[in-house]
Formats: sequence, C-alpha cells, structure tokens
Amino acid sequence: MRAGTRSSSTAARSRPSSEEAAYDGAKRVQGRKLHLAVDTLGHLLAAVVSPADVQERAVVAQLCAEMQAEVGHTVPAAFVDQGYTGAAPEADAAQRGVELRVVKHAGPRQGFVLLPRRWVVERTFAWMANFRRLDRDYERLAEMLRALHVSAHTMPLLARAMRDQRRGARPRP
Repeated sequence: MRAGTRSSSTAARSRPSSEEAAYDGAKRVQGRKLHLAVDTLGHLLAAVVSPADVQERAVVAQLCAEMQAEVGHTVPAAFVDQGYTGAAPEADAAQRGVELRVVKHAGPRQGFVLLPRRWVVERTFAWMANFRRLDRDYERLAEMLRALHVSAHTMPLLARAMRDQRRGARPRP
C-alpha cells in the first residue's frame, strides 16, 4: 500500500520584503510555512508554501491535489500530524481520494517521543537542513522557495544513484 506523510515547517524570513510572509504565533517566527508530502521512504511527492499564519488545515486540498497529480492518484492514505485534524481537511482529502490518518501522542510524555510514520517527514526536513540556502527564507517569491526545496531534495537521490552505479548495483525503483 502506498502512503504519504505530511507535515509543515516554518522558515524564518531574513528580511520582511515579501507580502506572503506572516507571523506564526505558535512558533513566534515571521516567515512562511513549507508543507511537504513524502512517501514512506521520505521521497518528496509535493510541496506547498503558505504564509506562516495560515493553518495547516487550509492547505490540505492543494497538497492532496499536487500529491495525487504527481503519483497518478495512487496514494490512498496519508499519515498527518495533529495540525491537519478536523472535518473540513478530512472532506478535502477524501474528495481527492486520500484518507487522513492522524498520528497522535499516546498520552503524557516527557522529552522526545518517536511517533510512528511521523519520523519519515521529519527526516526529510532534516535532509533539507543540510543545505545552507534553505536555513532561512531569502526568497521574495514563494514559488522560488518551493523550487529550491524540490531541487535540494534531488541531491541525496542523485548521490545515492551515483553511488549505486559505481558499485555496480541495480538501480532502485
């Protein structure tokens, strides 16, 4: 079964020149949010950039549409964090053929708790953190920020393909 994982991260602005930048009250950061949909291996399927004050629920329809268009409508389920809960996001996702499965904490916790399926998208954000250009949001246009994340995500994939080719291994699907 193919499944996707979704999460968002807020990129801090280096300068307030973009009209799309806003204040994220929860993280206390001025900037934009990057919403990612990745497969179960952490490979990028879709990316959406929104102002930081927009709730995660508001971009479910756009993210599902981009993800399903990319993979040919073959993702039946998506594991999401609690920011994507609610009846409206569920209806938006169901309209595009995706069932949202919310991964919740199992009660009181102390310190870091590894959640099933959620670590995959967090690892993808960590891969993106290796690129200094993505540390802060220097871009004026949201589409440029999205394009930089997509192109940065191809670097580990290309490195893995080149390493496999040098070893004489079969290419991965």
